[in-house]
Amino acid sequence: MNSLTRYKRDILQTIGHSEKRRFLIMRTVGNFLVLFALYGVIATFAPITLAQIGYYYRSYTGVEYRVENDLIIRSYDENTSNPIAKLLNEAQPTEQRLNPASTDFGIVIPKIGANSNVVANVPAWDEKAYQDALQIGVAHAAGTALPGVKEGNRKTYLFAHSTDNWWNINRYNAVFFLLKELKVGDEIDIFYNGRRYVYETVETKVVEADEVAYLVEPSDEEILVLQTCWPPGTTLKRLLVIAKPIANLE
Repeated sequence: MNSLTRYKRDILQTIGHSEKRRFLIMRTVGNFLVLFALYGVIATFAPITLAQIGYYYRSYTGVEYRVENDLIIRSYDENTSNPIAKLLNEAQPTEQRLNPASTDFGIVIPKIGANSNVVANVPAWDEKAYQDALQIGVAHAAGTALPGVKEGNRKTYLFAHSTDNWWNINRYNAVFFLLKELKVGDEIDIFYNGRRYVYETVETKVVEADEVAYLVEPSDEEILVLQTCWPPGTTLKRLLVIAKPIANLE
């Protein structure tokens, strides 16, 4: 083999090795980006998915949340036709009692197992302020009523994201993941200064993100408005749950 032939062979081998390295690098980078994207999707929607699965499981097996020391007691129907409910009848308690996260200012929604303290007087227009508040609990919008107010603006407005940035999801952001499951007649409990205020859901609606009338317009009737992002995991619109009081308890 002459020197020219060897030179050509060496050049081709060098090009071949270089192409192989380039291919391996590109494949590695591509795999990393795919895995990173999958992680982002999972991190964003896993809390929503797990919360939803938990809700469906409790609904199917008949498990209900109740506020601790609530006088209402319910149990499985022994004659239920649900075979899984029968199977879990002895293993799974029919009720899970919720001790309020705070009786100074807290919220419990028995149907969806939501239980959180509430941060009072959070400026709804100050993103940093409400983001900081949502790391601690549900936010009470500054300028709206505190529970039990008898005059002036009597609208109490509480809000929480259905999710924050995917790298900053925590259990308080997840408090309102299942707010969409509330129907007319469902109970919402607000605790304030050691007193329990029991509300009943009267309406749910989805509004545009810039529809702020429900926040800024006062009400001379005592009402409670809960707000979260809609659809869950986005900030496209807002889901509102509107409730009216049915009882005040010590």
